[in-house]
Amino acid sequence: MSNLIKDLFFKSENFSLKLEKYFDIYEEYFSSYKGKKIIFVEIGVYNGGSLKIWKNFFGDNAKIIGIDINPECKKFEEPGIDIYIGNQSDPNFWYNFFQKVGNVDIILDDGGHTNLDQIITTAQCIPYINNGGILMVEDVQTSYINSYNSKKSLSFIHFAKKIIDDVNYTFDNSKKFNFSLNKYIYSTHFYESMVIFKVNRSKTIQNNKVDNSGINHKIEDLTWAGNKLHITTIDKTLDRINFINFKKVKKIIKNMVNSKILLKFFT
Repeated sequence: MSNLIKDLFFKSENFSLKLEKYFDIYEEYFSSYKGKKIIFVEIGVYNGGSLKIWKNFFGDNAKIIGIDINPECKKFEEPGIDIYIGNQSDPNFWYNFFQKVGNVDIILDDGGHTNLDQIITTAQCIPYINNGGILMVEDVQTSYINSYNSKKSLSFIHFAKKIIDDVNYTFDNSKKFNFSLNKYIYSTHFYESMVIFKVNRSKTIQNNKVDNSGINHKIEDLTWAGNKLHITTIDKTLDRINFINFKKVKKIIKNMVNSKILLKFFT
């Protein structure tokens, strides 16, 4: 089956490096934006190979923005492609960036891949993504590589797991996190080496229960009766499951160089 992004990748005049499995994911999530007036941001310019790929794929209506910490990447700027130089792990950079650019539609994080890079980028960018937009974070396998993380328990993957709880706590108001993105994220998609957040503020609102006008046969709900039969076994099983202990994570963070920055994202 033909994959346009993959074809454009191999025809690109500038060097680029991707995991092959990404191309199908790109097609699945990006195809609906083709020809539309969008702002697409890629973090990690490197040798500039991806920028024209995205420009050719999305079309002339799209504005392409590359972000890199290396000032040499400014050379890849051209009509329709803007380059911003800055550090993705610096919240001040993101504040200034969005003050200039405004909201965007797609952000592809192929930058530094450290836990600090990916967590700060997610935290700072999600509120500035338009409804119907996405944040795609690549190469999250670095969460399991020591050189990218102060502690694996403080990795981006652990942060993303916390967001699952955060989003579902819009239903259970008894739990609140100090830092929350549940006003923006309505779904999270996990792939090997990639995490994708879909943003739509209108879909994060808790839905009301509805019923139809069909016959109610008054069938008794025996949910709890069924659970009661095995409650002892269930309790023992749950005790053995290793849930993420964010209180423990909080203690570890206090000893880290970046403790003040990371602390709020895990509590």
